[in-house]
Amino acid sequence: MFERQTQHVLILTALLTATAAAVIRNDTFVVGQLGGISTGTWLAIAIGVPVLHQVYVLLAWRSELHHSAISRRFGKERGFRLYTIGFFLLFGARPVSILLVAISNRGTLGMSPAVAFTIAGVLLVPWVYLGYSVHRYFGFERAVGGDHFDVSYRELPLVTGGIFRYTGNAMYTFGFLLLWILGLVSLSQAALLAALFNHLYIWVHYYSTELPDMRLIYERDRGDAAKIS
Repeated sequence: MFERQTQHVLILTALLTATAAAVIRNDTFVVGQLGGISTGTWLAIAIGVPVLHQVYVLLAWRSELHHSAISRRFGKERGFRLYTIGFFLLFGARPVSILLVAISNRGTLGMSPAVAFTIAGVLLVPWVYLGYSVHRYFGFERAVGGDHFDVSYRELPLVTGGIFRYTGNAMYTFGFLLLWILGLVSLSQAALLAALFNHLYIWVHYYSTELPDMRLIYERDRGDAAKIS
């Protein structure tokens, strides 16, 4: 477990370094301003939000999974509700922060608007289908980590309906396409850079936090490692 988190820190450091290097090499990433605040500042916020979000989830999941710390302090139902509020506030801050970057840095992408809008339209299709599939087959409570709080989730079968029939990691593969769409429709290089960071960093969360947790939960409670394969 410690090794996974060490990898997390190392990869995050590499991502932050690469992002900073990209901004230094290409000043187009910091062109513009919004509300008297520079694009560079908005971009820093858009990079910081996913880090804060994923550290929040890491601490909440691990403290609950290993020590039931949230449930013992607030009760299982209220504790999960409080965690969920924090989750969705930070999750919602991701597209909001990138939208602010996109507006501040709009028009910096050297691409035909027709091409950019066409790509955005193509990306929108699997993103909408994912939202439907999560609502119809998966459930939002389970999607945000309900199985760390409620053992009854651990008895549910593997979801194979909707978009989940094509990939077991649909939320990470398609869920962040909205961030790319925001950068494309605004023709913003900085917004696309922030979208790339978000999309890469969520996979760090998957391999360093979620996958080990799922192995522990389902192997311990059901002996069913195939569920998270």
